[in-house]
Amino acid sequence: MRDDQPRSSYRSPLRARQAAQTRQTVLAAASRLFTQRGWAATTIAAVAAEAGTAVETVYAGFGSKSGLLTAAIDVALAGDDEPVALAERPQYAQLGVGDRWERLAAAAHLVTVIHDRSVPLLRALQEAAASDQAAAARWSRYEADRRAEIVRGLGLVLGRRAADRLVDAIWAIASPEVFAKLVLDRGWSLQSYERWLVDTVRALLGGRGP
Repeated sequence: MRDDQPRSSYRSPLRARQAAQTRQTVLAAASRLFTQRGWAATTIAAVAAEAGTAVETVYAGFGSKSGLLTAAIDVALAGDDEPVALAERPQYAQLGVGDRWERLAAAAHLVTVIHDRSVPLLRALQEAAASDQAAAARWSRYEADRRAEIVRGLGLVLGRRAADRLVDAIWAIASPEVFAKLVLDRGWSLQSYERWLVDTVRALLGGRGP
């Protein structure tokens, strides 16, 4: 090998894999602690210790505690750390397949799965929003994005754009707060919640279904 040839290029793929693995480990640790302890009781030091890495590594990767929580929520919403929008994922395409009631069932299942992954972390975000400006901005963006996804998803289910009042009603019914009250607080199973969501939206749409 010539002395003037770059040597680091042979190690960069390994470094990239190690960095990605570290990021995943930190996010998993953060998700556990934010879920178990909430916002105030979870510290960067605790996350670093849980992940088996240095505090400086966590700050370098996520910038701040709110940045770490935001990243954990983004992974929970999508189901992974891949840069693929929800609307471009295969499970989203199911909202436009079959008759109206099959599409509604697919939408209710998608909402249930996403809430199951994300609502415990969203509770931490709501707690953080009371005192952290970045967290408050992330919560506002999440709610705006959620309504936009309901507009898009309901359009697939109905085959047309839904009226604003119907969108507002489903945005409220399918909120993380309602999921938390029924599943986390009252102990409903995910299947019971999903069936309730289908029945409730079906009633709003004015149809009995199969």
